[in-house]
Amino acid sequence: MQAKSHSHRKSSIGEEPPPLQSKEEHSEKLQLSNSNWYKVSQSETLNRLNSNKDLGLSEEDIISRRSKYGKNNLTESKKQSKLVRFLKQFNNSVIYILLVAGVFTLFIGHISDTVVIGIVVLVNALIGYIQENKAESAISKIKQMLVVNATVIREGQRIDIDASELVLGDIVYLEAGDSVPADIRILEANNLKIQESVLTGEADSVQKNEKTLIGTVTVADQTNMAFASTSVTNGDMTGIVVATGDYTEIGKINQSINDVKQEKTPLIISINNLGKYISYAIVLVAVLLFGFGVLFKIYEIPVLLLSVITMVVGSIPEGLPAITSVILAIGVQNMAKKNSIVKNLPSVETLGSVNIIGTDKTGTLTKNEMTVKDIIIQNHQYIVTGDGYSPDGEIFEMEGKEGLLTNKSSKKIKNKLKIEGDLKKLILIGALANDATLNQEEGKWIINGEPTDGCFLTLCKKANLDTSDFVEIDKIPFDSDFKYMAKIVDLNEERYLVVKGAPDKLMDIISNSNSEFDKTYWQNQMTLLAKQGKRVVAVAYKKISQDIQIIEHKLLRTDLILVGLVGIMDPPKEQVIDAIMQARNAGVKVKMITGDHPDTAVEIARQIKLSDENRVITGPQLDKLTDTELSSVIQDYDIFARATPENKLRIVKAYQANNLITAMTGDGVNDAPALKQADIGISMGIKGTDVAKESSDMVLADDNFSTIVDAIKEGRRVYDNIKKTIKFLLPTSIAEGLIVLISIILNNPLPLEPVQLLWINMVSAITISFAFVFEPAEKDVMNKKPRQKNESIIKSQDTIRILYVAMLIAGSGLIVSQHLTSLGISKDIVSTVTLNIVVFCKIFYLFNIRTEGTAISKNLFTNKIAFLVVAILIVLQMMITYLPQMHSVFRTAPLQIKSWLYPLYCGFIVFSIVEIEKFLSLKLRKIK
Repeated sequence: MQAKSHSHRKSSIGEEPPPLQSKEEHSEKLQLSNSNWYKVSQSETLNRLNSNKDLGLSEEDIISRRSKYGKNNLTESKKQSKLVRFLKQFNNSVIYILLVAGVFTLFIGHISDTVVIGIVVLVNALIGYIQENKAESAISKIKQMLVVNATVIREGQRIDIDASELVLGDIVYLEAGDSVPADIRILEANNLKIQESVLTGEADSVQKNEKTLIGTVTVADQTNMAFASTSVTNGDMTGIVVATGDYTEIGKINQSINDVKQEKTPLIISINNLGKYISYAIVLVAVLLFGFGVLFKIYEIPVLLLSVITMVVGSIPEGLPAITSVILAIGVQNMAKKNSIVKNLPSVETLGSVNIIGTDKTGTLTKNEMTVKDIIIQNHQYIVTGDGYSPDGEIFEMEGKEGLLTNKSSKKIKNKLKIEGDLKKLILIGALANDATLNQEEGKWIINGEPTDGCFLTLCKKANLDTSDFVEIDKIPFDSDFKYMAKIVDLNEERYLVVKGAPDKLMDIISNSNSEFDKTYWQNQMTLLAKQGKRVVAVAYKKISQDIQIIEHKLLRTDLILVGLVGIMDPPKEQVIDAIMQARNAGVKVKMITGDHPDTAVEIARQIKLSDENRVITGPQLDKLTDTELSSVIQDYDIFARATPENKLRIVKAYQANNLITAMTGDGVNDAPALKQADIGISMGIKGTDVAKESSDMVLADDNFSTIVDAIKEGRRVYDNIKKTIKFLLPTSIAEGLIVLISIILNNPLPLEPVQLLWINMVSAITISFAFVFEPAEKDVMNKKPRQKNESIIKSQDTIRILYVAMLIAGSGLIVSQHLTSLGISKDIVSTVTLNIVVFCKIFYLFNIRTEGTAISKNLFTNKIAFLVVAILIVLQMMITYLPQMHSVFRTAPLQIKSWLYPLYCGFIVFSIVEIEKFLSLKLRKIK
């Protein structure tokens, strides 16, 4: 990159820079690198940092400061190696037990058992590793945002350097198109605008200058600062580096992301606890059983150990992690079809337990398309229908007291009127005092420019007015200092000055030159519009001489005529109201977090029926509360207005301190810590930054709030189906363990081998359980309240059913195996019949567990996959029963036709008893 050749301007403060100080004199001042530099004057900033605007830093200063503060880079958190991440998947109590069982079977020579156990363990570890490895680091995304090169002044020479070499006190020059390489206090600005959406989430470029600010202001309002990772969109600037690397605003965010610890999801906590308790119980029973066998000399020690291992292997529901991952993965796919991109599997289920949704207003609840809704001219008021930039809508005059705005909402609408007089003037002036363009692209109307400008172009099209005959002569672009935009235009050999801007500013200008101007009338109208949550814009004009070719601010000071006021708002999305009501019915509270004025936020909240009260607190009020105070009052508010992205992190923590599962939306880099802290971080797919997306758990492809509610419904379906899977797998796993346990206690031959138990648990269980992946949501799924964060996935009633079903299956298998053994049937045939009894009991129990109501109903056929997987399982059972190759591995034998009656009878008995229990339970609940 070549050095830029722009000339260096003199300091705008009109004084010579202070002389360079010694290293000892300024070392203490360098400690102020984290100060509020926007409050510090230019001369004092240069003095504190021992720099010179024209000469820059000396080589000695640069070396000293780099050694003290390091390079202008962000610190990345230490990443785990892929090997460590893979080995972590084995850190599970269930896996420990299986590994011990595998080692023992290998030691005693049961190689087939060892191989099958090894495959089970490896498959579960791979599933966990693959899912964990998908998430990319948000920190690396932030690091990529830092620019590569910077133009600086050092020892009086303008040079280009690697941005990582910047140090405190460096004098930096930037122009349009440059990215800001560090946090910089602006010393000189020329028509400077900087796009700061990566930090603030606001799309509009911010006007910047070098003026010292007073008081405490947020990052978004520090107009004399340029921040690392933002972009210069207009003009140029000279500034001094006041923070580098981790000390910059984006560096602080980087550190905040590092500091946030991601909590485990409720599902993972529940399943981990369940696995832990099952493991403890299995180990305890195994130890007691081994002691019992030794004490009473039931088997030889090696046979006893193998029998105990068989019981352990049979009791472990090793298929649970795999089928849980499959259910979650299908949930991810379903959400993706509805514009919800979920990045990690457990987050799917967490959505179903959300208590709070903290959401942006602009672009999420609203269209992010400013729309003219009200027009006021002298003694007349009009309303404009239609929302967004599409020019579909009409203009109607309102009846009432002289057509004026009142506090009463009951107004009648007259017939559509002819566009003429002051109404026509206002619409044309609004469209002419404008820098935006409105175009239709692929059937959608899109503006290029400021939203406030764009809505006037839409209004002009709604009125069917043409501005093509007007010729622009000169203009003053909008600037935050004077708060208006003005143009000189020609029409029909007449020349006009047309102006659009802040009402209070234009009213002051007009009242200063026109004593007859009714300022009170217009102020009252402006106030009433503002109280409705609308942004108010004034429109004015005057006829001028053809000799005037260049526009100047003093041209507005006389003879300006106020035509009227316009009320503008960003309308809610049509589907948001229904989505809000769905969320409320589901017990989910929606909280609006916006940077807008409280009145605007409350009006939108009223329109979308956010809550019954719509209580509001502002960011500055929130900042005055301690964390403890905020946690105690956080549930009292529905709207957080004038909120900064920094407020979001505190809001999330406050809700979590109340044990509420919290979802939070965001789109800017500054939102990243809050997104990571939230139980579910939700970023915007369209307007969201890469860092926000990487820090979140879910991305909304359409930036639409309704998508969140759809995702909650899917999350609840997923949770219900995982719960059904657990309630399905546990009874059969316990039953297998009981068959072995009781056989040992009774000193009977074991009816099932370890490898046969693994076949049941992994092949048949996963096959049958796959039916739950496609089980549709219950009809009342969105009418239930969110479950408690620490609620167990298995309740007491579930435990009772699990135990009695386990005893039914185990009892059936033991009775039949004893009966067949007494008839002198071979051990392999007895084992094969017993294996099929367990499997067929599973098949019948599948239809019990699919619904809490009776299985014999119209819901029986809502999931056709259930019948498909049952058919597949039956084919597999035929294979293990009749294929010779399977006999040698699984120690099975072919059965005669009459032997299949045992599995069918046992399965029907289990089905019938469970249906009777369900019927009685439902009756009892209704009575209560």
